[in-house]
Amino acid sequence: MAGEKTISVSGLSVSYERKRVLYNIYLELEAGNIYGVVGPNGAGKSTLFKSILELIDTSSGEIEVFGKDVNEVRKRLAYVPQKDEVDWNFPATVRDIVLMGRYPHKKILQRLNKEDNDIAMQAMEDIGISDLANRQIGELSGGQQQRVFIARALCQQADIFFLDEPFVGVDITTEEKIIQILKDLASQNKTLLVVHHDLSSVDEYFNKVILLNQRLIAYGDTETTFTKENIAKAYGPQLTILHKTGLFE
Repeated sequence: MAGEKTISVSGLSVSYERKRVLYNIYLELEAGNIYGVVGPNGAGKSTLFKSILELIDTSSGEIEVFGKDVNEVRKRLAYVPQKDEVDWNFPATVRDIVLMGRYPHKKILQRLNKEDNDIAMQAMEDIGISDLANRQIGELSGGQQQRVFIARALCQQADIFFLDEPFVGVDITTEEKIIQILKDLASQNKTLLVVHHDLSSVDEYFNKVILLNQRLIAYGDTETTFTKENIAKAYGPQLTILHKTGLFE
């Protein structure tokens, strides 16, 4: 349901080897929105995702997804990691990878069936890679590989999608296709969180924005939150990147 609270983060802090990466983060996220997660390198954007998904240990704080511990609702969450976190030498076809999105819906040792294969094929068609179904993932271009993992997330039919830099290495046509799919998912009351670096397209792509730099700088409607003042607070010494985007002209 639109407006339903999906993720609640209260006082989240994360440290690596005594170095603080996230500090005292509070967020309340709702269904039906695409949240652009924006901030400089080292701001903790990927760490935020991994913390919510309980893929890493946190120092303090509480996280609830649909009012529960994440492990109780994990099959409702789909994660597209950064490309460099994937072993592209793994001997699997595109179809194999996309079908992995069905595993959370299966009991132990339960086989995939025709319905699962139909869902996987539809996901591949939606993202434009059905013709690559039998190709080995290591043979694909960077953009094609990215689309495979987005198709896997679609195949999972999740309610919350975490996409960590999904537009890296894809051409503009693919990027436009992906963002349209994300907007369609939001219209179906899904919650989408997208780590994004191209500040010039934030207004166009996301109706909500989360500005991070280890601390939460601001979050809310893109129109009122993605301001020059908040961007300057988030990027600090890295402001030169903003001039390249034209945001500060």
